[in-house]
Amino acid sequence: MTNDSIVALRGFIERHPRLFVLTGAGCSTGSGIPDYRDADGSWKRAARPVTYQDFMGLTSTRQRYWARSLVGWPRFRCAAPNAAHQALARLEAGGRVELLVTQNVDRLHRAGGSRRTLDLHGRLDRVRCMGCEERLPRDAMQDELLRANPEWSIAAAPDAPDGDADLDGCDFSDFRVPPCPACGGVLKPDVVLFGENVPRDRVAFAMAALARADALLIVGSSLMVYSGFRFARAAAAAGKPIAAVNLGRTRADDLLFLKVPAPCSAALAFLLDPVESPSHAAARVSA
Repeated sequence: MTNDSIVALRGFIERHPRLFVLTGAGCSTGSGIPDYRDADGSWKRAARPVTYQDFMGLTSTRQRYWARSLVGWPRFRCAAPNAAHQALARLEAGGRVELLVTQNVDRLHRAGGSRRTLDLHGRLDRVRCMGCEERLPRDAMQDELLRANPEWSIAAAPDAPDGDADLDGCDFSDFRVPPCPACGGVLKPDVVLFGENVPRDRVAFAMAALARADALLIVGSSLMVYSGFRFARAAAAAGKPIAAVNLGRTRADDLLFLKVPAPCSAALAFLLDPVESPSHAAARVSA
């Protein structure tokens, strides 16, 4: 990150008072939540994330998912907003954000103070019944998982993205997955899994906000998933300038007006001092 890139980013934000902000996993890595992809946009792990089709179709996939989630959830739920979340909340407080759309499921933007937000891929703190549409708090699901599988209460493993845990070589065949308490149906995290479509009304709401905005700011996303990339493509088609803060390449690199290859918290730090001028920001960093 150079002084020029800080000045350019701040200038971009100052010139566009109605920003559509799109965030991804890079915004939450500073809170201790691992991301999926490396600087080239490739998967970091050999095992791919669970797909919607496998989750709904295979009991063994649900056993594996919920066992790993049982271990990973306690640490995930304790993650706290970092300076990137706080900076974007400050930007919104200044009336500069039309809508913040996040691909993350951690709710850290809300915890950090942002209110004009849309959880594009859902939220991990809720569980949804695929039969009767009942919603349950994820903490309640944790209690049921532990009650049904007390022997797993002492399991430990390294963190993986989105509340997952790297439990390698475990036998999940005896893991008991609680059914919906209301109808006995299949319980699924209230998030959009890989291979699952984002609800149309959610996309329409975001697209309407993008139409009202005068620029797109991408923070911490490679946009390798189409559900996020579509907003960059729509912004470019509408002639709206796009800036991105991201370590590594993005799928929209050829559409960008400005790219800042830096950690999100560092690149947005100037937003936490709203009276500082761009020249002051550059001088402070160079010092």
